[in-house]
Amino acid sequence: MPADNYSARTLPRVVADAAAAYGERIAITDGDVRLSYAGLNAARVQAGRAFIAAGLEKGDRIAIWAPNIYQWIIAAIGAQSVGGVLVPLNTRLKGAEAAYILRASGARLLFTVGEFLGVNYCEQLQGQELPALEQTVLLAGEAAGSLPWEDFLAAGEGVAPELVERRAAKLLPEDVLDILFTSGTTGKPKGVITCHGQNIRTFETWSATVGLRSDDNYLIINPFFHSFGYKAGWLAAIIRGAHMLPVKSFDLDEVLARIPRDRISMIPGPPTIYQSLLAHPGRQDHDLSSLRLAVTGAAPVPVELVRQMREELGFELVVTAYGLTESCGVVSICRADDSAERISHSSGRAMDGVAMKCVDPSGDEVPPGEPGEIWCRGFNVMRGYLDDPEETARAITADGWLRTGDVGVMDANGYVRITDRIKDMFIVGGFNCYPAEIENSLCSMPGVARAAVIGVADERLGEVARAYIVPAPGAELDEAAVIAWCRTNMANYKVPRSVRFVEAFPLNAGGKVLKTELRRLAADEPT
Repeated sequence: MPADNYSARTLPRVVADAAAAYGERIAITDGDVRLSYAGLNAARVQAGRAFIAAGLEKGDRIAIWAPNIYQWIIAAIGAQSVGGVLVPLNTRLKGAEAAYILRASGARLLFTVGEFLGVNYCEQLQGQELPALEQTVLLAGEAAGSLPWEDFLAAGEGVAPELVERRAAKLLPEDVLDILFTSGTTGKPKGVITCHGQNIRTFETWSATVGLRSDDNYLIINPFFHSFGYKAGWLAAIIRGAHMLPVKSFDLDEVLARIPRDRISMIPGPPTIYQSLLAHPGRQDHDLSSLRLAVTGAAPVPVELVRQMREELGFELVVTAYGLTESCGVVSICRADDSAERISHSSGRAMDGVAMKCVDPSGDEVPPGEPGEIWCRGFNVMRGYLDDPEETARAITADGWLRTGDVGVMDANGYVRITDRIKDMFIVGGFNCYPAEIENSLCSMPGVARAAVIGVADERLGEVARAYIVPAPGAELDEAAVIAWCRTNMANYKVPRSVRFVEAFPLNAGGKVLKTELRRLAADEPT
């Protein structure tokens, strides 16, 4: 997609163009709800009218804390059509974690559900200081003090549809589309600012490269709060005119049943999803012949898994990709004709229009085959971190290169293999975990003097957290008590699966914990 031939678009333009191109073709099926592309565009305008009635101005932030349901998409595109900025919240966050993001973003409106997997989100926020939050709207379910979604929409009936379209027409590709929060080495989540045009171009390129088509039935398992479920999920589907089938919560039996029932052709996700499908004892009882396209990443992909996905699950295309929130979710992608070995041993090469290189600590490019930090530059690089110019300057060089913090080896053809992480981040079942954030939480537990966290290997999830703790003098702690406290105070994927108690940490001359020593210790211990 050469830059000189590219015409940048905004989110409302994408939805309107999809309605014009695909009309009555089904866009979303969610339970008994079926929306055509024309219907989705009408729902966008209806929601936009409600946001205008609620006083939403260009640049105001709205947060969504809900599972994958069709109302999530409508709320997002409605707000984004009138200049609102989307702030997705991880459904696994606890109240204090969600409240921090709501405060940091200054979100005026929160869209959530009454209950999901036994968690009442409104109750989680009780007692939290949220000075900017004006209204909580329930997309589904019931909760005291919250406005039902239907009532929110009804309040917009007095707003002319033309006003929504006038607001949408004034938006520019350079206007902010969303702020996704990602944790950093300081332990505090950072808001990543990205814009309409760069996100749309990224996923126009991504969807064309991986081969997503308008006749695909796209089972969106990845959560909407993550760029994999939001941007590579419903946004890419709208760009290509595919049929979206959101999955509220992952149930392997239900996924297997849906593949033949809904003629599912596209399933993305971390390798664990495909491994689970392959291992299911009832797999042979289901017709999987509709499967066509798999896009994976977030963890190593064994060559044998690629072969099994093709030969046993029947996928015609299996591709991997690499990216981070700061790059709109994508930096590199494998191509459809790449071999199983290349797909397994690399995360592809830079997507069209993006440059990628591996550099040494001085920022000089290293030769092919030599490890270095991965840097990328192009239209996909974030505008910066919210209210944090110092972190932004650390992340993006003066000439526009994004320092990813990941170490890789690039071959002569530009294919990159991720070999390590400069940051201590590790991945639990597809979710990024940042030790500093977990350590900060652990140090607020009574009886904990110091805490250090590393990732250790796990057969099912790839990696899980292990905590090393120095108890406070006189404290009586045990592993079960620490894990129980963590389950109450942090998202489940962050919770350490094992705890070790030590008298002191190995430290360097600057007083920093030597995580390499902890990893060496962990290698000799059971997980």
